[in-house]
Amino acid sequence: MKSNEKKDPRITKKYHTWSEVIVNFILLVCLSGSQALISNEYDPIKFISPGQLWAYGSYWAMVALVISLVSAGIRIRKYETPMRRLSRAAKRVASGDFSVFVDNGRAGPKKDYIDVLFDDFNTMVKELGSTETLKNDFIANVSHEFKTPLSIIQNYATALQDESISAETKIEYTQTILDASKKLSVFVSNILKLNKMENEKIRPEPAPYDICRQLCDCALAFEPVWENKNITFDADIEDRAVITADEGLLELVWNNLLSNAFKYTENGGTVTLRQTSADNTVTVRVSDTGCGMDAVTMNHLFDKFYQGDTSHSGEGNGLGLALAKKALDLCGGTITVESEQGSGSSFTVTLPV
Repeated sequence: MKSNEKKDPRITKKYHTWSEVIVNFILLVCLSGSQALISNEYDPIKFISPGQLWAYGSYWAMVALVISLVSAGIRIRKYETPMRRLSRAAKRVASGDFSVFVDNGRAGPKKDYIDVLFDDFNTMVKELGSTETLKNDFIANVSHEFKTPLSIIQNYATALQDESISAETKIEYTQTILDASKKLSVFVSNILKLNKMENEKIRPEPAPYDICRQLCDCALAFEPVWENKNITFDADIEDRAVITADEGLLELVWNNLLSNAFKYTENGGTVTLRQTSADNTVTVRVSDTGCGMDAVTMNHLFDKFYQGDTSHSGEGNGLGLALAKKALDLCGGTITVESEQGSGSSFTVTLPV
C-alpha cells in the first residue's frame, strides 16, 4: 500500500505476515531434517564429520529459507498486491466514483481467476456508471416533463381568479388546464407502464384474436387527425388474421406507431399501413412521408425520453417507442426501422402467429 494512503480501519488482519514465513521455514527445516533420519538407517551420522553435518544442515536451511521467501513473494505479487488494488478501487466505487478502472498489472493473453475478476470488476463499474447516468438523465427528463404542464396549470389557474375576464376566456383557460393535466396524466401513466414492463410486473396474457380488426380499430381512431392535416391514409390489411398474443400490449404498439406517423407527416402527406401474413408470422408495416431521421436519431430511437425532432417535442415525451419496443419484447415480436432524413420513415413489426 502506498505510504500516502490512509489505512482502511476496517482491515484488522493482514493476509500475509512474517510469522507465516517463519512457520513455513521451520516446517521445511523439519522436513529436510527428516531426510537425515532416513539416511541414518543406511549411512549412520556418526560416520559423518561435524563439518559435513554442518554443511548439510546449512544447505537445507538455506533451501528452506529460499523456498519460504519465494513462495511468500509469489503470493504477495500474484494475490495480495492485486487484491489491495481491487479493494481500494471497490472503496471508491462504494463512495460513488464510477470512473474507476483497475489494471491488475499483468500482461499476456492468458488469464487466471484473478485476471477475470479484474475484468468483471471493470465491466461492473462501467455498467454502474451507465446506470447512474441513466438515473440522472431520467430524473432530469421527468422533472422537465412535469415542470411544463404544471407551470401551465398554475399560470392559467391564477388567471382564472381574475373576475374581469370574460366567460369565453374562462372556458379557453379551463380547456388549456384540462389539456395540460391530460398530458401530465398520460406521461405518468406511460412511466408506470414502462416501469412495470421493465420490472416484469406486467406479464403477457396471450389469447387468440384477429389482428386485422385491431389494426382497423386503431387506425380509425386517428381519422380526425388525418382529416385535419389533409393526410392521405392508405391501408392494405387482410380480411382476417388470427394470432395468439396479448391484445392490450399490441394495441399500445399500433397506437404509438400510427401516432408518430401522423405527427411527423406534414399537411398533404401520406401515411401507409400494410399487413401481411406468412406461414408462422404476421408482418405490420407503418410508413410515412414525414421528416425522416438521421443515423444518430435511429441509434437512440428506442431510448427513453429521446426525441430526435425537437420541433414536435411539445406533442410527446419520448416514451412511446420505448414502450412499443418493450411491449414487443414481451410478446416475442421484433421491430425494425428504415428511414432517411427528409424522405420519411417505415417501421416494420414481425410477430409470431
